[in-house]
Amino acid sequence: MNSKAYLYLCVTTLFWGGNSVAGKLAVGHVSPMMLTTLRWLIALCVILAFMRPQIKRDWQKIKAHFLQLFLYGAFGFMLFNALLYSALKHTSAINAVIEQAGIPMLIFAFNFLLFRTPASPAQIVGFSVTLIGVLTTAAHGDLSSLMDLRFNFGDMLMLFACIVYAAYTVSLRWKPAMHWQSFIAVPVFGALVSSLPLLWWEAAHGGMIVPDTTGWIVVLYAAIFPSLMSQVLWVRGVEMIGPNRAGLFINAIPVFGMLLSVLLIGESLQVFHMFAMGLVLGGIAVAEWGRPKQD
Repeated sequence: MNSKAYLYLCVTTLFWGGNSVAGKLAVGHVSPMMLTTLRWLIALCVILAFMRPQIKRDWQKIKAHFLQLFLYGAFGFMLFNALLYSALKHTSAINAVIEQAGIPMLIFAFNFLLFRTPASPAQIVGFSVTLIGVLTTAAHGDLSSLMDLRFNFGDMLMLFACIVYAAYTVSLRWKPAMHWQSFIAVPVFGALVSSLPLLWWEAAHGGMIVPDTTGWIVVLYAAIFPSLMSQVLWVRGVEMIGPNRAGLFINAIPVFGMLLSVLLIGESLQVFHMFAMGLVLGGIAVAEWGRPKQD
């Protein structure tokens, strides 16, 4: 079970790392709320095309938990991504990477404050090591450059996005037991419906950009991989090993994002990339080795 969970969570963070790269590529080619709305519209069409038989079988259970599932979509699916894409218009990628690295710490804090879930010394050490790996990636190997960072409106959006996703992850402990196809359907619908008022607001303020060719490539990637596959794998991974342990994998997102930038954007691979990857994976291994018995 642990091996499967690790695989699910690594693939999830790989796709989410790609989502950050795609979000940066989208600037000027498709506006944040247009991207958010279209990705969930396409994802819902895929669900309706291929998953209706399972949804029909679980319909009574879906109706019983409809509001809960809808809110999962409105907050965990839509709001986080809307804030991420909006933040990338105002802040640097370095700042956004550092702020996303705070999600595991927030998950630990929420679990302790709400449920008194303990974190072992090894988990704290593991989190610290992965954070150093993330900071190394963000600073391109020069940690002293972190002192020059300046925070703006985009950083505030990103910090709020981190709080939203940490709360969503912790709330998955109440996820109703049902087939993953049925579970994903209503949150995707909720993400689409809740994105429409924000799309209207974007259009009313003259900020809407209809996607061009590059914009459509970004939309299709975001709809299939981060929207559908990653959400399913993340929910399953959290279900299998718990939010504290799963949350550590979030720190792999910036590293994967940097490596994808090398492959997709043509940035050069540096020694610090490999060093940071080793720190992130090593920190996860330490945290897993020393996790509390009840976790």
